[in-house]
Amino acid sequence: MTIGAFDLGYHYGQTRAVRGVSFEIASGEVFGLLGPNGAGKTTILRMLAGVIRPTEGHAEILGIDVAKAPARAKRELGFLSGDTALYARLSALETLEYFARLYGLDDATRARRLDATIHEFGLESLLELRAGALSSGQRQRLNLARAFLTDPAVLILDEPTVALDVVSGQFVEKAIDRARLAGKAVLFSTHVMSEVEALCDRIALLVGGCIADVGTPTELIERHQVSSLRALIVSLHEEQNRGA
Repeated sequence: MTIGAFDLGYHYGQTRAVRGVSFEIASGEVFGLLGPNGAGKTTILRMLAGVIRPTEGHAEILGIDVAKAPARAKRELGFLSGDTALYARLSALETLEYFARLYGLDDATRARRLDATIHEFGLESLLELRAGALSSGQRQRLNLARAFLTDPAVLILDEPTVALDVVSGQFVEKAIDRARLAGKAVLFSTHVMSEVEALCDRIALLVGGCIADVGTPTELIERHQVSSLRALIVSLHEEQNRGA
């Protein structure tokens, strides 16, 4: 087990955003969180990444309790969230160098990882541009590069292809596939069904902050007797609205 959620719960005031969520993800597995808006996907990812502390239960990264040892856990993962900001005055290259130093990479490792990441995400033409001058899609690619930069064992990605065009989105899909082949554990949320079908070994379906089911895409389609994952999400959305 590389990523573990154990009876996770989170309250925003009187609102229970997440309840009793449990799952485990192995090395070399891509695991997707799928559900309608407001189902709790981002909250779960933030608890696993140590951004927020669970109200109930606990999260583990490589056996490390995220709430008890957040610094140790964060050294093992690359995290991308929808509200991750970049320093507008730094160039793309300076941004990557800054985060490489922040994670304590030595000179040789830093140079190797910078070269590999720049090539992997096609950032060569953006290196001298300030982050604040990049388009939304370019910023997202740079943010993704930052998450992959340290070659972490665990990747937690919240809507990784949001704001990306088709070509940039392919960079992300290929990077996730390479991460799987390298034995990394990848957890991500998305609304793009083609990404789920192409990348996910297993999926957790979320409704109203709870896991409704877990399985492969094929298993879930057959079990819920729907024609596609898209139809399944529509069904979940209707179920969530009925329970609201």
